[in-house]
Amino acid sequence: MQHDDAFAARYDAWFATPEGKVAFEREKALLADLVSAWPRRGQRLLEIGCGTGMFLECFYEWGFDVDGVDPSAAMLKGARARMGKRADLRLGHAEHLPMDDKEYDYVTLITALEFCEDPEAAMREAVRVARKGVLVGFLNRRSFYALSTRCSCLCGDKGHVSSMRAARWFSLRDVVRLFANAAGKKPRRARSVLPGPPATWREGLPFRLLNHPLYPGWLGGFCAVRFDLVGDKPLTPLAAFTTEASPSGGSA
Repeated sequence: MQHDDAFAARYDAWFATPEGKVAFEREKALLADLVSAWPRRGQRLLEIGCGTGMFLECFYEWGFDVDGVDPSAAMLKGARARMGKRADLRLGHAEHLPMDDKEYDYVTLITALEFCEDPEAAMREAVRVARKGVLVGFLNRRSFYALSTRCSCLCGDKGHVSSMRAARWFSLRDVVRLFANAAGKKPRRARSVLPGPPATWREGLPFRLLNHPLYPGWLGGFCAVRFDLVGDKPLTPLAAFTTEASPSGGSA
């Protein structure tokens, strides 16, 4: 799907609404939790479908060296205005990335599969380009958010809801299947946020109590799953039975 200047403006404007602000903050918290297990310093991260760069800026602030790719010149114009020289931004399609094999340490797709003509090809490309891990954020088709969006579309609502008509929504099982087909079974961690419809995306009580937790990956309106392509784990040294070192550097 090709997004024009009007879509890019609506996209950014929605995140400035009360509901959009809450959604963005909770989505950021979810993604930050999932990437907390990944090293940051000197690690290259590519966001596929980076849009106007809202999440790309988050990954940069969290310590990654970031680049982005998007099929829409209008969305990339917004990303360039936001990121400046902090990211290399390229025009390209998720299904045919202009990158080499294993060029990046990590690859992310944040509500990008929803707008791909061939999600399976997009996932294969993400796996091809990534060396250590892939993070996928997606709209959950089995959520109250999806149900409320379908009802709103039937009633003829405009704006952000109507722009979601063209999106392809996924379940956690769908995303896991796509990844398994591309890379086989790999370790994963999934969480979600925003369990209620957009009418509950508010700051005050009791809505804050509802929206603050991270939920199981199949529950919330916005879900994310981290796939680890490598199994490196921090080494825990064996306990030392002496407190002094020998001159050679070994135990006394």
